[in-house]
Order: sequence, then C-alpha cells, then structure tokens
Amino acid sequence: MSWEIIHRATEFIAEEIGVTLKRSAFSPNIREREDHSVAVVDAEGRIVAQAEHIPVHLGSFYIGIKNILEFLEKEGVELLEGDIVVTNDPYISGTHLNDVMMLSPVHVDDKLVGYIATKAHYVDVGGPLPASLNPNAKTIYEEGVIVPPVKIVKRGEVDREILSIILSNFKTPDYAIGDIHAQIAAHRAGAQRVKELFQRFSNVLNAWSQAIEYTRKLVLMEYEKWPEGIYEAEDYLDWRGKLYRIRVRLEIRRSGIVADFTGTDNQVEEPINAVLGVTFAATSFAIRCALGKDIPVNHGFYSTISVTAPQGTLVNPIKPAPVGAGNLETSNRIADAVFLALSKALPGRIPAAASGTMMNVMIGGVHQGRYWSYYETVGGGTGARPFKDGVSGVHVNMTNTKNTPIEIAEREYPIMFTAYGIREGSGGRGKYRGGDGIIRAFKVLTQATLSIIASRFETAPWGLEGGEPGKPARVTIRRADGRVEEVKQQTVVLNPGDEVVIETPGGGGYGKPGKQ
Repeated sequence: MSWEIIHRATEFIAEEIGVTLKRSAFSPNIREREDHSVAVVDAEGRIVAQAEHIPVHLGSFYIGIKNILEFLEKEGVELLEGDIVVTNDPYISGTHLNDVMMLSPVHVDDKLVGYIATKAHYVDVGGPLPASLNPNAKTIYEEGVIVPPVKIVKRGEVDREILSIILSNFKTPDYAIGDIHAQIAAHRAGAQRVKELFQRFSNVLNAWSQAIEYTRKLVLMEYEKWPEGIYEAEDYLDWRGKLYRIRVRLEIRRSGIVADFTGTDNQVEEPINAVLGVTFAATSFAIRCALGKDIPVNHGFYSTISVTAPQGTLVNPIKPAPVGAGNLETSNRIADAVFLALSKALPGRIPAAASGTMMNVMIGGVHQGRYWSYYETVGGGTGARPFKDGVSGVHVNMTNTKNTPIEIAEREYPIMFTAYGIREGSGGRGKYRGGDGIIRAFKVLTQATLSIIASRFETAPWGLEGGEPGKPARVTIRRADGRVEEVKQQTVVLNPGDEVVIETPGGGGYGKPGKQ
C-alpha cells in the first residue's frame, strides 16, 4: 500500500477533527470564525499532518508540542490512554493566552503511536478586560489566567477540580465550558480515527516517516532553484506613537533556510512581544507561500527552517513579558519583513505588503445581569501581485479566520451593525493595485468597554517595484452626543448609541502606476 494513501488519510483526519471542534463549539469565535487549528503528530513529536486552519497556530505547533512534551517529561508526568493535557501558557504552547492548547496521546495495542494537538481561541480567559486581550498590559499576568500543562482529562474522565478552576477565572464560563467539551470531543474523535487507520493499514508509522522525508526532499528541491545568499530586510511595528524595528537576515542555502532576527528591538512592557512559536510560525508561513507548489506542511517542511531569535527581544521575549498582541500584530510584521527579504531573493514572485494588521476588536461588559465578551478580527486588502491586482476584504497572512456573521453577533451580543463594506480606494496604486480594506461599523446598545489592538496606523503597507503604499488603518468613535474621537491601541468606555467605525488598510501596489 502506498504511503501517500495513508498520509492523505491522515490529513483528512486532521480536517475531520477541525470540523468536529467547529460544529461542537459554543462560542461564535470558534463556531463561526473557525479560530482553531489541528495537528496529527507521531510518537516522536513530529507533525505528520495539519488541517488548513490558522497560520499563526499551525507553525507554532512545531515549537509548542516539543515544549509540552519536554515539560511533562521534566515533571515526570506520563500520558496514559484517555488522558488530555491542557495549557494556554504562551511561553510553552507558543502563541498567546487566548489560544487554549490540548494534547492527547493515541495508543494502539497499548503502544504509543502518536498525539492529537489542537488550539482554539477562547473569547475570554480572564484578566481585567473583555476578551482578555489588553492593550495596556505590562506583564502577562494582566492578560488573563495562565494554565500550565495539566491533565484536564484523566483516563477518559474530566478532572472536575481543574475544570472548576478554569471556569471560575474565565469571565464567560458558559462559552468556556462548551468550548472545552468541544475540544475534548474533537480529541476523542481524532484518536478514534487514528486507531481506525492503524486497524486498516499495517504500515502506518513507516508511511508517516516516508511522508515527512518526502516533504523534506521536495522542499529542498525547491530551495535549489532559489539563489543562494543572504537577503536582509526590516519593517516597523507602530504602537502608541513609537516604531519598533523587526529585522531579519535571511540566508538561503541548499540545505535549508536560516532566519536570523538579530538587530530586532528589545522586548518592551507592552503586549507586542511575540514568543518564539509565533516568530517561527510567521517565518515558516512566508517561506511556505514563496514555495508556490502544493507541498504538504509537516515536520519535513518545518525542519528545513532554522530561526535565530535572540532572547529578550520582541521576537523571543523573557517571561513575564506580555505577549497578547505579539501573536496578532507582531506576527504580521515578522511575516512582512520575511516577505520583503524574499522579494530581494525572488524578484517578480513576491506580492506587495498586505494590510498587515488583524484589527482586533474586543468589547464587553455586563448586560441584563450577565457578563458578555465579544472578539473579532476585521480583514483588509492583500498586496498587489507581480501579475495581478490584490484581493479586497479578506483575512490575510497570519490569520485565516472567517468573519463573524452580523446576524449571529447581533443575536448574541448587545450591538447593532451600521455598516459593512469595502473601503474603496484604500489599496495602493501601481501597475497592479493593492486590494482594498474593509469598513465595518457598529453601535452598542448598552454601556461597554472597547479595546483596540491593531497596527498600520502610522506605517502604511509597502508597495513593490514602484507601487504605492496602501492607506493606513483608522478607527473612529462617533459618540451619541455628536462628538467624534479617533482611537488607536487603547481601551475606552462606550455609552449606549455610540458608534465605532473601523477602516482597515489596503494592500500595497505593485509596479509603477500607469505602466503596462
């Protein structure tokens, strides 16, 4: 039996796990936006297959799975049949506190054959602000509750004590308990499917190893077509009136790629620090896009990339630096910097900069005696391509979520949407235009707290080959009393009738305008 049949079956298992999680979840953020990711892992901790979910999650599994297994080994914790470990510690799992990661073993005939790994963005994991993402955080402790790797399921039974600790600290426990059980159900479904795979085929472990090796060889063959050398680039993350440098030195070799972030600014007491898992995810995402071929994304691909990120910098901070926005905004700027370096190595193959921000909107409060918390990201425009205009109004690069349908948001939260459309003309001019951003606006029907975590307010998405930059981001509050305020990365109180108008950036243009 061909190893490829088994590998494809494993990829479909990963997809099925994702579907199970989505359809079982309670929160719109997972159920509607599909802010979750899945990986099937072998007994050595190597990623065998991933579903096509969230880029910042997927690449971080490469770091997070290794960290969790090392943590458990150090603590002398053995994973038994039916166990599921949960954690949201970014310095272990590799993203930020809202991403709750679970890892469970799969045993066949009492032998460990692999693991199921999932991440899901919970709308609230505690902390002082709605949706937990805090633009004012100076330490990770101001971003939410940290859950170290612990067994939330032991031998198939949910640990009620661990569950009660979590639910007592997450501000929207009704959503949290539903999402936790959905994630657990997805793990059980995944384990069952992997066991069925072993029952059907006799050489699964060998097939997985062959798939990983095949992917590695395929990727290295592509690198051989790239010009060897060192290509440098830098971009800047704008945050509260300051510009923070992300610098990358990309070395292309026949044996793989080394991304060195030496020269990047030091970590700060702001939530824009990105843990190593995020840095690896953003780097590998940009490289994967540049490959341009239908290449499986597994350990074979990830093993061809080496990331050097000095400790104590924005791209590899030391705990307890806050990291909530690093997963969201700094990840995008890392990707932009790597893309810019790749554009020097591969002229004519890399698009201009995309919108460059997830434009995170966090809002909530108490309504009719219950706490509510709403989170969404708003898409933007992609950069123009060397041969075609960019795409308007989509989620770009490190996020791959859908939007929250207006009907769902208005049904579940005290908000009313007033506008949703394309921000015409926001894409950069060029031979090919950048895609346009989005205008999305809503009014609150009750007093609420709003936080914005976004970037590209001060630095516009860059164009390439003479293309012009896209328009930067803008967020405006139109108060019910007629006052108009412009907000950036901050937290404000809204009163009933206040309207929030979000305008996301367009992508950069490609080529000089008017040149055909």
